[in-house]
Amino acid sequence: MTPPPLHGLRFAFGTLSVLPVRVSRWDREAARGGMLCAPLVGVVLGCGAAAAALLLLFLGAGPLLAAVAGAAVPAVLTRGLHLDGLADTADGLGSGKPAEDALRIMKQSDIGPFGVITLVFVLLAQVAALAQLYDDSWARGALATVVSAVAARLVLTLAARSGVPAARPEGLGAAVAGVVPVRGAVAVALAVTGVAAAAGAMFGASDIARTALAVLAALAAAELLLRHCTRRFGGVTGDVFGGLAETAATTALVVLSLG
Repeated sequence: MTPPPLHGLRFAFGTLSVLPVRVSRWDREAARGGMLCAPLVGVVLGCGAAAAALLLLFLGAGPLLAAVAGAAVPAVLTRGLHLDGLADTADGLGSGKPAEDALRIMKQSDIGPFGVITLVFVLLAQVAALAQLYDDSWARGALATVVSAVAARLVLTLAARSGVPAARPEGLGAAVAGVVPVRGAVAVALAVTGVAAAAGAMFGASDIARTALAVLAALAAAELLLRHCTRRFGGVTGDVFGGLAETAATTALVVLSLG
């Protein structure tokens, strides 16, 4: 029999990545464990992205191409799940329509003008920030790649906390909405922030604060979007989770590139 913690890991990697992990349980307990383990998915995807970027640098590529790899690999390893969610969320918010109509727009397979514009600027911001970081040093670029990927999944843990309703009765958003106790979400957030700050220590005291600030800023930006979406749509959806992840990743990279 599979131990309960492994069901959570399977849920996390099976739903948040393309890695060949079979999700054996879809109940609330497995979803709770999966959302608590979401930052671990970020570690794996971030390390994969950093490895691709560093390989290109080793082969003689410039920081811009390394940055493109750092932004592209997480998208590939999630089948563009979060980017698609970001675009759909932007279309829903930008439509100006009532919640029911906005949710219907988000569920459509095509991407509207708000979604396209949002994707373009978000990806440009991610690549620009990563290019600056990899140009500064390969180590700073690699750390930023991992930290942003982890922050992007950490916000999913917080967004799945108790008290945040689902906007629809079906879908991934409904499966994970409200499954994480608030104390558990806060504990994971504090742990991730602490580990990120410790990783920043290898570059000096100022980077301890900068790395911790990057994670906290990512959480704050995602929280603002979460609250706006909850008011606008009546709750969260899988698309909203994707939008939160990309918002957090972009915010973390921008903060890390400053100074």
